[in-house]
Amino acid sequence: MIIDKPKVRGFICTNSQPEGCAANVQEQIDFVKAQGAIDGGPKNVLVIGASTGYGLASRITAAFGCQAKTLGVFFEKPGNARKPGSAGFYNSAGFHAKADAAGLYAKSINGDAFSDEIKQTTIDTIKEDLGKVDLVIYSLASPRRKDPKTGELHSSVLKPIGESYTAKNLNTDTLKIADMTIESASEDEIANTVKVMGGEDWELWIEALANAGVLADNVKTVAYTYIGDKLTWPIYGKATIGRAKEDLDRAATAINAQLKGVNGQANVAVLKALVTQSSSAIPIMPLYISILYKVMKEEGSHEGCIEQLYRLFTEGLYTSTPRLDDTNRFRMDNLELSQAVQDKVEAIWPTVTEENLFDVTDYKSYNQEFLKLFGFGIDRVDYTNEVETEVDFNLI
Repeated sequence: MIIDKPKVRGFICTNSQPEGCAANVQEQIDFVKAQGAIDGGPKNVLVIGASTGYGLASRITAAFGCQAKTLGVFFEKPGNARKPGSAGFYNSAGFHAKADAAGLYAKSINGDAFSDEIKQTTIDTIKEDLGKVDLVIYSLASPRRKDPKTGELHSSVLKPIGESYTAKNLNTDTLKIADMTIESASEDEIANTVKVMGGEDWELWIEALANAGVLADNVKTVAYTYIGDKLTWPIYGKATIGRAKEDLDRAATAINAQLKGVNGQANVAVLKALVTQSSSAIPIMPLYISILYKVMKEEGSHEGCIEQLYRLFTEGLYTSTPRLDDTNRFRMDNLELSQAVQDKVEAIWPTVTEENLFDVTDYKSYNQEFLKLFGFGIDRVDYTNEVETEVDFNLI
């Protein structure tokens, strides 16, 4: 079929373009290959949440920057003759095609990563193909999680804690700017958000892998978070998401204790604000990111997912002088949080109107990056061509 136009509803695009997704993957591969090999990098890598955003960039960096064998876990929808699949499915198909062409091992497991069944399938695959893994990336982003022990389904919310919050918000459907008030979360909502987005499942993964004996000596594991600064704290840092992300720090400490027997290391990595399927859903973030992009591009310090992840590997995971804060987190958000950048962002924030949106912010790039997540708006793709929506690759 021909898929030439995105179908956008709210903070999601309901269709995807297979060739565009593959081209997006190729651009990231090209960047990594242009930087050169990463010294001392991993050999066998498990990426939990490997199909989009930072997880996909992690897999690309490991494979094409370190020549690592990669096993990816994700929950994506394949396409059929009548309807395209999810962007993450086509991202993964594009990655597999390029990894195969480069002679790199790549397999993927499609299913609920929160479940015991998928954890066991992953362990079986590692034992059969890799023996052990020396890097485990945890990059899951989901609004819901079914507890494998109780069977209870938990749902997360995007709400402030303690009191309601009112702030300027950009409606990306209508491009209208208006104040938005979000009521504060209840204790149950906070607990459920921590259950979905906190560190418990990361711990369960490492526990299962350790008990199965598939973690190599000196194994590293990392989970991703975002902290931000004053403008985003009320809805992100000091909110339900922030409480869940704080739980990652607790989990990292627990995992480090668990990994002592193999001299392993667990860290949380703090990354910068970027256009992802997750960040698009968070109130105020589209406007904040649009301003941030303008400021950082003018300063020459802007980075996308792949630039951030390459720097995490070279300035965090695989260097003798990692960029760590006093809580043992890798800090890759240092450029975003520089005083000069934040001062400029805070100065622009109150001046933004519907009339000057495209002048004082870089909403144009924000929108382009959003559409690119789903394979649209990429110059090298001819969207008038028919594309195959049923794609096969090394999927378990």
